[in-house]
Amino acid sequence: MAYSGVGELIPLYALYALLFADHGLDTAEISSLLFIWSVTAFVFEVPSGAWADTVSRRGLLVLGALVTASGFAVWTVFPSYAGFALGFVLWGIGGSLQSGTFQALLYDELAARSATREYPRIIGFANSAAETGALLGILAAAPLFAWGGYGLVGASSVAVALCAALLAASLPSAPKAASVAAVAEIDDDEDEPDVATDAPSSTYLTMLRSGVTEALRHKTVRRGVLLSSLLFGFTAIDEYFGLLAEDNGAATGFIPILIGLTVAGSLVGSALAGRTASMKASTMARGVVVAGIALAGGALIGGPGILGVIGFAAIGVGYGIITNATIVSEARLQDAIEGPARATVTSASSLMAEVVSLAIFAAVALGSVWLSTPVLVALLGIPVVLAAALVPKWLPRQSHGPTVTG
Repeated sequence: MAYSGVGELIPLYALYALLFADHGLDTAEISSLLFIWSVTAFVFEVPSGAWADTVSRRGLLVLGALVTASGFAVWTVFPSYAGFALGFVLWGIGGSLQSGTFQALLYDELAARSATREYPRIIGFANSAAETGALLGILAAAPLFAWGGYGLVGASSVAVALCAALLAASLPSAPKAASVAAVAEIDDDEDEPDVATDAPSSTYLTMLRSGVTEALRHKTVRRGVLLSSLLFGFTAIDEYFGLLAEDNGAATGFIPILIGLTVAGSLVGSALAGRTASMKASTMARGVVVAGIALAGGALIGGPGILGVIGFAAIGVGYGIITNATIVSEARLQDAIEGPARATVTSASSLMAEVVSLAIFAAVALGSVWLSTPVLVALLGIPVVLAAALVPKWLPRQSHGPTVTG
């Protein structure tokens, strides 16, 4: 999954906040830019998923990478508040075009090959490649800046996004997958979505309605959407790992190493998704409990030296378990989707994950008035533990996947 790895290898990920500050923006202005980014992604998430169900998903991945590249180009050429705002809008749209689209394309390609059971392993590998790419991009930012400043960092980011577009163009374009139930109108009492029999030629609005209807009215899909979005939303905790290390007394030069432990945990969790794909719901529930305890304990254990390493190693274990559970639940959701609007349903899950993330950000922002970062991160382990109670009821059963239509 070279596409996933290259798609995340963007040096500007590591330096955009400094880029804004060095061009005269204060904290309030930077926060407003992040708000613009979040709102753009929020607004376009589900509509772009419906578009992916209407047109070529491969083509949409190419377009998303090109739009993202244009956003980085705007930042580089017009480094001002207006330029940064436009760049974030383009980045938000580009990310939305790709969110859910890649998963749907991959699942449909495997369905065409009667190999949907391979989805957890391959998407886990893709996630590992993406995280490795992001890490390499972060590491590359410092020498690129030293050699050519923000101009070289920005140009490199544009080049990487263009490479991602080229790789996306090389991906296969399989027929869309759907179950037999999806090609006929189902009675409402059976709690199934109503999908027109001419799904391959459906209009954009029909796909949008079909995907949203399935996500809301199909009980198994609805629960799968909620569970996968909840678990993925919890990964927003990683935004505070740097502050956590700093508050626990770690030296600035040592903080990347500590954060690297959490990245390693996520990489391992992603890589093991193929092996854990068939785990029982009760097993996942116990794992999520362990993850919440490890996150909370690691946050409180942390300190300078060896204590910091032990604490972040524990956080890495918890983060890896959550990552693994997220991938497995998302794979089960893909199996449960019966209608043709696969990318729309997947985008609905991404949208709900954004809501969970925003709730975490709001809770930390409010709690920071009274509590330290280690305590706040530890408290975030509580909802993770509580979420384990939902796993046995919400995790879809593993299936052989749908048939192929079109």
